Amino acid sequence: MPLTSPARRIVGILRLAAGLTLAVALTFQIIEKIVNNDMVADQYFSYFTIQSSLVASVVLIVGGVMALRLPVDTVLYTMVRMSVLSYAVVTAVVYNVLLRGIPEEGFIESKWPGELMHVWIPLFIALDWLLSPGRPALRWTGLRYVVIYPLAWVAFTMLRGAATGWFPYPFLEPSTGALSISVYVVGIAGFIVGIASLAIGWSRRRAAPELARVPA
Repeated sequence: MPLTSPARRIVGILRLAAGLTLAVALTFQIIEKIVNNDMVADQYFSYFTIQSSLVASVVLIVGGVMALRLPVDTVLYTMVRMSVLSYAVVTAVVYNVLLRGIPEEGFIESKWPGELMHVWIPLFIALDWLLSPGRPALRWTGLRYVVIYPLAWVAFTMLRGAATGWFPYPFLEPSTGALSISVYVVGIAGFIVGIASLAIGWSRRRAAPELARVPA
């Protein structure tokens, strides 16, 4: 097995640290909610931020181990990582543009887990994509896979909301109107595809030399 470079080992350590920190933040938030009788599990785990953060934690930890063991990330891992990057960036933008500052009702939870999930981890994931060595180039056909999870999440959320009357984000509330909801959903989906397109383009420009040439 080829030895990894010092840069790859540093990346591995940073990914592990970020993934474990995110896991700690999620665990802390869950415990805090339970202790303060504020945990409604089916609602908490319905948030796009929570679901994508759980996935991001696993992907970062797996990527950390991979960077410590292999000189180049696998194509499958890189595809998943590209999807996680798209979700993280969109989560950060949507939260900071649309949701930050909305008054909280009931128990006021600690701020640092939310800031970590909505600001610092997305920033780390973006920098990791831009700067880390050992990334293979991705095919443009990978774009078709990026939107599967967000669209499935929206469909499930709207069906669940119609049955329960609860929606995780204000811009999905039926009271805002079907047109408004459609604009937000289409806009966010387009943003996800746009981020993924930039990520794939960057991967093809800055790929690991041994995997730099791939067909479209």
